[in-house]
This record gives sequence, C-alpha cells and structure tokens, in this order.
Amino acid sequence: MLSRRAARLPPSSTAALDAHAKQLAEDGVDVINLTSGEVDFPTPDQACEGGINAITSGFTRYTAVAGISPLRQAVAARLTQAWNAPYLGEEVVITNGAKQALANAFMTLLDPGDEVLIQAPHWVSFPHMVTLAGGTPVIIPTGPDTGFKMMPQAVAERITPRTRVLLVNSPSNPTGVVYERAELEALAEVALRAGLTIVSDEIYGDLVYEDARFTSVASLGHDVRARTVTVGGLSKTFAMTGWRVGFAAGPEPVVSAMAALQGHTTSAASSISQHAALAVLHDEPVAELRWRRSALDERRRLLCEGLSELPGLRLAVEPKGAFFAFADVTGTYGLDAHGETISSAATFADQLLRTARVAVVPGADFGAPHHIRISYVAAPGVLGEALSRIQNFLTAASENTVTTGSR
Repeated sequence: MLSRRAARLPPSSTAALDAHAKQLAEDGVDVINLTSGEVDFPTPDQACEGGINAITSGFTRYTAVAGISPLRQAVAARLTQAWNAPYLGEEVVITNGAKQALANAFMTLLDPGDEVLIQAPHWVSFPHMVTLAGGTPVIIPTGPDTGFKMMPQAVAERITPRTRVLLVNSPSNPTGVVYERAELEALAEVALRAGLTIVSDEIYGDLVYEDARFTSVASLGHDVRARTVTVGGLSKTFAMTGWRVGFAAGPEPVVSAMAALQGHTTSAASSISQHAALAVLHDEPVAELRWRRSALDERRRLLCEGLSELPGLRLAVEPKGAFFAFADVTGTYGLDAHGETISSAATFADQLLRTARVAVVPGADFGAPHHIRISYVAAPGVLGEALSRIQNFLTAASENTVTTGSR
C-alpha cells in the first residue's frame, strides 16, 4: 500500500525520543529530558499579545500564501539590519516553521537524481528532506581534525555534474560549531565556481557565545546572495516552537516557486501566528533576548565542564552556538550497564534512559554513531542533576564490569 518513498522513510529520531521522554514524564516517571531543541523560556509578551489581538480582532482567516506583507517586510528588515543580509520583502516567504522552508527549498531546487552536499554530523532530517524531494544526499564526513567543519577541498572533491546544492548549517545542530566568516567565504567560492545554490540553515544565528561571531552566508556579497537561500524562523530565538513560523529568503524566482509549492500543499502559515511574529519583530525585547542568551551560555559552560569530568565521555568539540553539546562515548564501550554491554551510542543512550532516567539522543541518525547529543536548554539545577545521574550510571557500570569480568 505504501509508496517506496514512504516505506523507506524512518521517523525522526529526535522527535520520537522527545515524545517518549515527555510521555514518561506524563506517566509520572522522574525523567530528565535532554533531547529537545526547545528552550524552556516563555514566548515573549509581545508575541503573545500580538496573537491575542489577532484573535480578538477577527484576523483568523486565510492569508496570502507567501505570508502577510508586513511580516515579510519585517523579516527582510531584520535580516538586513541584524545579520547584514540585505533582502526585500518580496524576497521572503513565510512558512509553517523553518523545517517547511527547508523542505520547500529542496522541492523547488532539485530534479530527480540531483545531488546535495551535506556535512556529517548533520541534523537528522537533512538527508531525508533531500530524498523526499527526489535528490541524492552526498555526505561529507568531518571530525575533530577539521573542527567538525567542511573543508573547501573536501567539498570540491565531491562535486559532480549532478551536484546542485551545498547545504550549510551554522551554528550547527548537533555539534554547536560556528563557521567563521573566512571559512564561509572559502566554501562560497567553491560553490559559486561550480554554479551551485547554497541553502543556509541559520535558525540558530542569534545564539552564539564567547568569542564566536555569527555570519549569514547572504552577507558575503552580492554574487553569493544571488545564489543563496537563507532559512530561519522564530522558534529558537523567540521561544515560539509551537507557533510554527519560519521563513526563507532568496532570489525572487526561487521564493515565488516556493510560495507556489506551498499553495498546493499547506497553504499559508497560521494568521494568528503571523501576527504574533510581526508583533515581536516590531517590538523586539532586546534586553530580554540578551539575558536569555547569557543564561544559555551559563548552561553551556555548566554542561561542558560537567562532561569533562565524566569518565568515558569526551566532548567532540566545544559548542559555540545553538544549544547542544556533542559527546564521544567510545570510552564507555565494554562497560556492563545492568547486564547489557555498552557497544554503541545507541546502547549507551538506551541504558542511560532505562536506569538513570536521563534522555539523550544517540548520534547514528546524525551521521556520527559513536556520539550522543545533549541539549542544555534545561535549567542549571536540572542539568546538574542530570550530570550527577550520568556520573552514578557510569560508576555503577564500571563497578559491575569489574565485578562480573565483562568485556
């Protein structure tokens, strides 16, 4: 009954694990959920009031498929002013979350068999979005030796006559790495020379820490902007995950095609959510957002310092953006966790949830099977308790291994 495309499509592992952890909590289990890409801060008052005003004023009907014009203009203005990525309102399409913007971009840009260059580790949905659009994901492995970043030579070596898109994600999910401007310029040079389109997922662009500086690919110059589709949304910066407001900005023909596609699938984003987004962009709570970024930085440092003290876990790279840490767990392989020998990040994560009630995401679906992704959006006290539970879990596994002679 199912199409081959649907039959081959696995569920999102991050969404499934988050749902499982939340269900355990609803069932009364004392579980600490560190799987989620969702901050625990409330949606700003400006957005909430904008949504309420839309309801009370009767703005509850369909809008233009590409989004209401004032919101498109507001997104373009923010990209221009905050990220130095000059866009006009007609070069922006509002979508049902940034995930739909990415999916629409691939559906619009790819013909069957066209190739998309994607670095690994990568967000779990990137390859599947490409496949659903009829394209072929071409994975570029990265590691500690490159700071988990794509190198220009590695990109150039994988370009074929079928290559159409270079996908960039900075700050990165799951590693938290932030590309420097010079690094993006070098990648853009390779892409332009080969006539590729750059799809740049910049959903975490406002969340960078310490000496890291976010650079929007579209800010690199007119020629680069002309071949770039910039994807973002309000979910992360403004804690509006459930409102489902994303956007894509790019050359007008591409944006128009994306809007046409959207018109035949989901139609426009929620009218209420669009007005909430417009309100928060017009009256942006700058001081509050600065405090939230500082709070996330504090949690980042707490988690990174705690991980450095856990035997068998090694931080793959220090995260400078987004809100995830990516840890290598090969040092735990061979330990006996309640009768099951840890042999992969998957068994580590499974036993950690079963015995310590801490939920993390194993890295196989990120293209890194020996790592786990840990979110640090939880409050400091919760993160501290999670680290304590992981420490106890590792201690017990180590002692059990010694006692039983497990290998």
